[in-house]
Amino acid sequence: MIRFGTNPIAWANDDDQSIGKDIPTQRILQEAGRLIGFDGIENGHRWPQDDPEALRALLADYGMVFVSGWYSTELLTRSVEDEIAAVQGHLAKLKHNDCKVCIVCECSNTVHGRPDVPVNDRPRLSAEEMAAFGAKMEAFAAYLAGEGITLAYHHHMGTVVESPEDIDAFLAATGPATQLLFDAGHCTFGGGDPEAVLRKHVNRVAHFHAKNIRPDVTAKVRAENLSFLHGVLAGAFTVPGDQDGAVDFAPLLQMLKDAGYGGWIVIEAEQDPELRNPLLYQTLGLHTLKRISREVGLI
Repeated sequence: MIRFGTNPIAWANDDDQSIGKDIPTQRILQEAGRLIGFDGIENGHRWPQDDPEALRALLADYGMVFVSGWYSTELLTRSVEDEIAAVQGHLAKLKHNDCKVCIVCECSNTVHGRPDVPVNDRPRLSAEEMAAFGAKMEAFAAYLAGEGITLAYHHHMGTVVESPEDIDAFLAATGPATQLLFDAGHCTFGGGDPEAVLRKHVNRVAHFHAKNIRPDVTAKVRAENLSFLHGVLAGAFTVPGDQDGAVDFAPLLQMLKDAGYGGWIVIEAEQDPELRNPLLYQTLGLHTLKRISREVGLI
């Protein structure tokens, strides 16, 4: 069953917590749950981090469930066994809240949270390094699968899996336990055609982020060697339905429908809330996704 979710990063940023710091937590929850009507919401630094039941109860008060949450692996610098030990608290939160996926991204050397480093200077892996990394990720994913959770790897700007070529190499280096979080915005920003990339890998997709981009801003980020966070503040990302956005979501949702996708569709679109009201933009995004989903028969 398709469910629609959002991410609190539209209201209060996790990578730069000064963005949206004056927005009350209750406003985020009220707008996302009661006013807009999302079924669930992903993790954010405002939620209870070490009490899975407190998290469940908080979101339930606003008519939402916990979708899942980002988990930063460090498999390039530590063993699979150490990663398994490190994930236990996060895993307990996912299991208690009946989550189906664990959103994973390798962050041992990422630059996306560093305002002083251009996103163009992100880390890259050789073919041999990618193969070794993929083997470790697959072993970690197999452990999570044994716990009833699917690993959904988030290709992301500023990381070792950013470009469409990276996605191809990573999925070739991993096996069936490792699934993909497909993010339309990061795919496009990373130099890919989202339709072509999704068509190639749709059968590995376990989670979907409906992020849009403003191509004039992303081109500026590349040309002027700006950081990922500077790109966010400049308006690199937006929601489905924004006329300034470059991503056509109709063919993407059609592909999900044809592949029998039954997971979450999440609007994860960080913007400066001082410039772009989250209530207005998230409402537009959800309305657009539901309209298209009805048109293609996804819901």
